[in-house]
Amino acid sequence: MDNKGWNFDNSYVRLPDFFYSDVKPDSVKEPELIIFNEPLAVSLGLDAARLESDEGAAVFAGNEVPEGAEPIAQAYAGHQFGHFTMLGDGRAILLGEQITPGGKRFDIVLKGAGRTPYSRGGDGRAALGPMLRECIISEAMYALGIPTTRSLAVAATGEAVARETYLEGAVLTRVADSHLRVGTFEYAARFGTVEELRALADYAIERHYPACAEEENRYLAFLQGVIGRQADLIAKWQLVGFIHGVMNTDNMTISGETIDYGPCAFMDVYDPATVFSSIDQQGRYAYGNQPYMALWNLTRFAEALLPLLSGEQEEAVKLAEDALAQFAKQFQSKWLDGMRAKLGIFGEKDGDEGLIQDLLKLMEKDQADYTNTFRALALGEWEQTGLNGQEDGALWHRRWEERLEGQMESKEDSLALMKKSSPAVIPRNHRVEAALDSAIEGDHSVLEKLLAVLEEPYAYSAEQEEYSTLPEPPDEPYRTFCGT
Repeated sequence: MDNKGWNFDNSYVRLPDFFYSDVKPDSVKEPELIIFNEPLAVSLGLDAARLESDEGAAVFAGNEVPEGAEPIAQAYAGHQFGHFTMLGDGRAILLGEQITPGGKRFDIVLKGAGRTPYSRGGDGRAALGPMLRECIISEAMYALGIPTTRSLAVAATGEAVARETYLEGAVLTRVADSHLRVGTFEYAARFGTVEELRALADYAIERHYPACAEEENRYLAFLQGVIGRQADLIAKWQLVGFIHGVMNTDNMTISGETIDYGPCAFMDVYDPATVFSSIDQQGRYAYGNQPYMALWNLTRFAEALLPLLSGEQEEAVKLAEDALAQFAKQFQSKWLDGMRAKLGIFGEKDGDEGLIQDLLKLMEKDQADYTNTFRALALGEWEQTGLNGQEDGALWHRRWEERLEGQMESKEDSLALMKKSSPAVIPRNHRVEAALDSAIEGDHSVLEKLLAVLEEPYAYSAEQEEYSTLPEPPDEPYRTFCGT
């Protein structure tokens, strides 16, 4: 039977049913395919030609369940803004796990496909704007080289969803290494048995950290592995000025992928206190706080694993604390390496961190654009940074040039390294909003052009020039929303 390339093997449903509920997507009136990611579909082993059609729209809107899929909603808990609560997939349905021609395993999830047992009074639906937004940002993150969930398709439903007003409904098809979260382990530790917690940990190890199974203490090695991946991920966020906006523990993956593109955005003017989320009134998840919040989340993860780390509570706590103490070192090392690359610096010298921090202080004081400052440096256009007309800027520039002159590598080598490390374009907030506004009105051309420009952020092409320009200063700070 023709199944359009679907090749499911659903390992998650072989866990105790404590971890999920069987559900089915709701049917919708008029499914229409708005976005289809053909390259991603091909890499997954899917029949792209068949799916980029009304047949595909039926699948991606939830009207047709692919052969071999076993739809479920996952149960999990989490700390939201520091407060523990029971959660679960309130509007996401895991169709199953697609096995690619190369043998890799990916979750296929419909987001906005209807109510589940975890919807908590919600309608389980999603609006077109937020689903397109997740598609833009997640695919931009992928192109930037940052671990992320991806967007296979966005399908309109032909039905309205009620929010503050009535909005056009849509379903996003999300692809992920998995949807295991810190909150999944918090759920198991709080509400399950030790054996259920162990089953979940063994499953995560087999799926994401198979080498840990060979270690004397596999669960300690697992904890250390997750800490390392998150240190690397958050460093990558900081290096491109990405602000997640809602770093709750249910939004931190065990795989080390970025997940949940709700109130996220990229920083324009460099300011560590930058917050975009409308619900983050205290700045808990501000740009400068993201490394600290990652460690806070990982501490909750370590707490959930304590019964597996050792049979002795005191020893388990000591093992967890020692593992967590490595996060700051790992993050700082990754971040410093990335910042050196953004400045064309090869190797390491004691004064590098001071040089980097002094540049950031200059940028903050002068309200310099984060991305465009590094873009100008990569182009050899110091005068375009806006920092060159001041004495402290000139002093910094001389220090930086002296650092580069002391290297064996040439200036051309440094500029090439900088271009590979500093994107020429990011999904600027005003560009994203313009694309969404046009798409909601039925014109998809602005969205399609933006997606095309963001496919190669390090190209420094002529076509990207206009996408590096800044908007007029806004009357009010830019705010983003969860899109629920």
